[in-house]
Amino acid sequence: MASLRSTRPRLMTAAALVLGASLALSACSSSGGGGEDSGAAKVSKQASTSQYRGTVLSKHFDKPDLVLNDTSGQPYDLKARTAGRTVLLFFGYTSCPDVCPTTMGDIGVAMSKLAPEQRQKLDVVFVSTDPERDTPQVLRTWLDSMGKDFVGLTGDLAKVKAAAKPLGILVEDPVVAANGSVTSTHGAQVLAFLPGDDKAHLLYMAGTTVETYAHDLQLLAQGVAV
Repeated sequence: MASLRSTRPRLMTAAALVLGASLALSACSSSGGGGEDSGAAKVSKQASTSQYRGTVLSKHFDKPDLVLNDTSGQPYDLKARTAGRTVLLFFGYTSCPDVCPTTMGDIGVAMSKLAPEQRQKLDVVFVSTDPERDTPQVLRTWLDSMGKDFVGLTGDLAKVKAAAKPLGILVEDPVVAANGSVTSTHGAQVLAFLPGDDKAHLLYMAGTTVETYAHDLQLLAQGVAV
């Protein structure tokens, strides 16, 4: 999958977000196959004066009304449990060989650069797009290598797809090959929801660097306005 790096803040319209999501799907295979090239994704953007390096959204998307099981096997109401908190939300699956571990690993490294009191102000939530294989135990073990405080959610795939769609993130049913490898095609965007209105204000595409995440997480923890 081609890396799409954000070098300066931009303002993305709602239509462009949906278009970008459609063209930036990540086809991850548990057998180690590479993702589809998303370098062809073209979206119109306007300059932004924001201090953030992530893409600033002109439409602020509502946090999904989603209830799944967390890694302890208990129901987790995403909207209620993270109300009034800054949330980074990503959809993916644990047997993905490239985009998912890279994205979550980079966020984990960026989080480690924050002071403990700053990390406590941020929630990182990973929603599985392959819930049949991503049991709570599998998800917890995988997430622990990146961030022991990361929230992992798994459950009804229909709910996951319905929650992702209004955000412009497409999720397709996993495909199991004859050799047992799994391919789960999903949008590779990370959305940042702010505590003031519980809406998404920032977007990070696949290939966003640790430095960009670290820079923006510092601002998010400090409550700097977008």
